[in-house]
Parts: sequence; structure tokens; C-alpha cells
Amino acid sequence: MTRNNTPAVEVQMLIRKPVSTVFQAFIDPEITINFWFTKSSGQLEVGKTVTWEWEMYGASTNVIVKEIIQNKKISTAWGDPATAVDYEFIALTDDTTYVIIKNYGFKETGEELIQVIKDSTGGFTTVLDGLKAYLEHNINLNLIGDKYPREISQHGQ
Repeated sequence: MTRNNTPAVEVQMLIRKPVSTVFQAFIDPEITINFWFTKSSGQLEVGKTVTWEWEMYGASTNVIVKEIIQNKKISTAWGDPATAVDYEFIALTDDTTYVIIKNYGFKETGEELIQVIKDSTGGFTTVLDGLKAYLEHNINLNLIGDKYPREISQHGQ
């Protein structure tokens, strides 16, 4: 057996909702804005490029949708430099879904790679935590907005 040494991030979470509900939460920006970005130029569709915005940070990114397998997988590329991000959905029961987010294709090396992997792991973990709170309990925890409050950046931290 060969071990793959390609740097990658993988985060996961059990969501106590049907796979179709969890899958739709990533496809439909009207749902996604409740746990991740604040604005989107449209729904995810194969071959389409959408823009996601985090208005509180003045940040945005173009997301290229590479593949969608209904209720199973969404493959995208985004960032600068662009990396692949796959969202996988596994229906464990009729009412539970295991979500796995994989981010790979990093161009950085050394300390820069370590920092990018650290940031990606933390970011996607926060997304899944927010997804769980929103879908299971209908609570928007504002995790993304509270991750880097303006007061902290003003203090140079």
C-alpha cells in the first residue's frame, strides 16, 4: 500500500438531518448565509463560477463548481492561489448525515504551507460547527463574523 503524502486538510461532522437537507445547505446560498458567508452571486451549479462574500471583512472569492453528485458530493476550486475543496455527504440513517470537507492542491511550501493548512482546518471546522448549530437547532451562532472581531484587528493582534 502506498501512502499519499500530498498535503491536505480534512474536517468532518455528524449532522442530525437528512442528507438532502444538509446537501441543500451548501447548494442554496439563502441557507448557507446562516452559517458561512454573507452574500453569494448564486446557487452552486456545475460549470458555474459564483462569488462568495464575507462583507464584515471586505473579502470575497470566486468559486468554480467542478462537479455535483446530488446528495453525495460537491467539488469546487477557489482561493488565491486556487485549491480544490470537496464536500462529501454520507447518509448514515434517514435522519443523519456525515459531512467531510477536504481541501487540497496547496501551492505553498514550508512555513507558509503549515499556516495555510492551519487556517483552512480552523476555517472549515468553524463552518461545520455553524452548520450543525443552524440545521439541528435553528441557531445562527455568527461564528464566522466573530472569529476575527474588528476590535482585535484594531489592536494589532
